[in-house]
Amino acid sequence: MLIVDPWFYVTAIPAVFIYGMAKGGLGGAAGAMSVPLMSLTADPLQAAAILLPIICLMDLQVLHLFWRKFDAHSLRILVPASVIGIAVGSLLLGVLPGFALKIMLGSIAILFCLDRWTQRRSEQSNSPPGDWSGRFWGFVAGITSTHIHAGAPPASIYLLPKNLDKVILVGTFGVFFAVLNFVKLIPYTLLQQFDSQNLITALVLSPLGPLGVWAGYKVLHYFDQQAIYRIIYVFLLLTGGKLLVDGLGAML
Repeated sequence: MLIVDPWFYVTAIPAVFIYGMAKGGLGGAAGAMSVPLMSLTADPLQAAAILLPIICLMDLQVLHLFWRKFDAHSLRILVPASVIGIAVGSLLLGVLPGFALKIMLGSIAILFCLDRWTQRRSEQSNSPPGDWSGRFWGFVAGITSTHIHAGAPPASIYLLPKNLDKVILVGTFGVFFAVLNFVKLIPYTLLQQFDSQNLITALVLSPLGPLGVWAGYKVLHYFDQQAIYRIIYVFLLLTGGKLLVDGLGAML
């Protein structure tokens, strides 16, 4: 049965489109707000389950757009660690209470925004991260991506200081998360998260994904990303704060 709550689509439609833009041209950063945004009107785990098939569809398009446009060394560091993170995250999937997921979602969103602000202020003193840094953040990305499709913030902490070409950077994000997302289909299937309601809702929303990827790809090549990043960070910060307050309120 399709989700019929109109308020769900008020959050889901922009969430899916923004996630597509993140994959197509914004390097994954904007995608971190999609599950928090949908979680304002749906259970966080259900929101993640609805998004995953749509994300996998986007990944096929991204792999086509960025074929051979990625940093192979970074992927060799990130991918194995992230697969271990997915295994650990899968053991906790569906176990954490709803308020804990909201607190985690909100905290990740807020900390990511603060991390980017700090990086901009200290950009001159940043040194390229080492391989063990990549393995650690890859592991964290596997866990957070499994629960809330928010692997981009920890992966960004490793990739952004490397100062890769913008196309190579987005392509590396794209290939990395394509691998993660298809691996995540296994635990989500075993935990029976792809029921008829989630799959039908994902099917209805799925056309927005490729449109978002196409729009993001155009932004990457023809427009200045800085203004769009500022807008998205504001919404990410506000959404993260709302979820954190809701989660803490439910816990207390």
